[in-house]
Amino acid sequence: MTPVATFAGRAVALFGLGGSGLATARALLAGGADVTAFDDSAASRERAEAAGVRVADLRDVDWSAFAALILSPGVPLTHPEPHWTVKLAQAASVPVIGDIELFCRERTARAPLAPFVAITGTNGKSTTTALIAHLLTHAGREVALGGNIGTAILSLPPPDVARVHVVECSSYQIDLTPSLNPTVGVFLNVTPDHLDRHGDMTHYAAVKERLVAGADIAVIAVEDDWTRAVAARLEADCKPVERVRSDAAEANGWSCEGAKLLRHGVVFADLTGSSSLRGRHNVQNALAASAAVAALGVGLPVIAAGLATFPGLAHRMEQLARRGPVAFINDSKATNADSVEKALAAFPSGVFWIAGGKAKAGGIASLNGLFARISKAYLIGEATESFAATLDGKVEYARCDTLDRALAAAADDAAASGLPEAIVLLSPACASFDQYPNFEARGDHFRRLVAAWLAAHPG
Repeated sequence: MTPVATFAGRAVALFGLGGSGLATARALLAGGADVTAFDDSAASRERAEAAGVRVADLRDVDWSAFAALILSPGVPLTHPEPHWTVKLAQAASVPVIGDIELFCRERTARAPLAPFVAITGTNGKSTTTALIAHLLTHAGREVALGGNIGTAILSLPPPDVARVHVVECSSYQIDLTPSLNPTVGVFLNVTPDHLDRHGDMTHYAAVKERLVAGADIAVIAVEDDWTRAVAARLEADCKPVERVRSDAAEANGWSCEGAKLLRHGVVFADLTGSSSLRGRHNVQNALAASAAVAALGVGLPVIAAGLATFPGLAHRMEQLARRGPVAFINDSKATNADSVEKALAAFPSGVFWIAGGKAKAGGIASLNGLFARISKAYLIGEATESFAATLDGKVEYARCDTLDRALAAAADDAAASGLPEAIVLLSPACASFDQYPNFEARGDHFRRLVAAWLAAHPG
């Protein structure tokens, strides 16, 4: 835990008592703050009270006493409209911040030179975050890994010059962190997502830009108009920028030739044959991670050795098994079409694609140029009919409704296809919430179904 001493002796309000919210309440209490917390969920309130947190309805308290409102990142700050707690805080001129802001203030107060790597982007940030942590651990550094990737940042040990914090940051978290100032900030990409919470792409991209704008060194993958503009602005302000490109040569930065990774035009690693860093999007992730770690003083030979031992991340292009020519890939984290585009682009043909769930805006029409790689699609969940309409006449498909039916059909068809390589790919292009509580539960179910199918089809 990182005790939050910067609010010692002061009263704070806290809304949202899920995993990170409860961790934040505990850290504030450990640092000597006077915390009043609330959550709409009775179960969450009961858990907090059992942990010693004072719970009270924040509609019935004196807001003039509070030094800050600590808001869960899942709660709307601005769009579609501010949450009622935000409105109360603003009326009382109380700042609204999040747990990563508390960490940044603690770092400034107790160890301002403690290394801190922060990562954002619409897609790829979890893989890049995990890869940076892996490379640093391989190099012998002590690493604290957390943030949006899973472990609440205040559940990690405190900032220290001998410890590197590697933290994935969502746009929601960045929006609540006005003093975000990492040693290295990594910005991967911007594509439409979360616009219900940010209003439009301009605001969404501006929020993400703040992560690298406050960094000592910015690592930016300059492969879309938004990130290129950010890099140009920072360079115009004479701020250090490491440019990353997986789509073209970058003589003065980090780039690639196929699966070969280059620094200033010189090859330093080769991802050919890697099952955990497959596809051009993972080349981008690997280059960005390498640039971030190099900025902390790790040598290129050590980075190359670390890349070769990266096991990959669960639910992100995760190869679960291979039976002869048939490979089973769990890409449950692919909750939008842009993520699925990266997955389909990794395979030239022979994809038996399982897709569907709770659809996002835009559907899968943008994937039209990759439909030729799909041997057959297996549709599940609420998106079945809209996806079927897009695929009709272009890709053979089956309405399967549930994941168990889809996996059985896809695996049987792949095994009978006679193809030299057949890929059974769960890459849903949808949120999971119609049938599962989260993408992890969906991916774990897929893992169990694959194991059961393999057990029923020995040899």
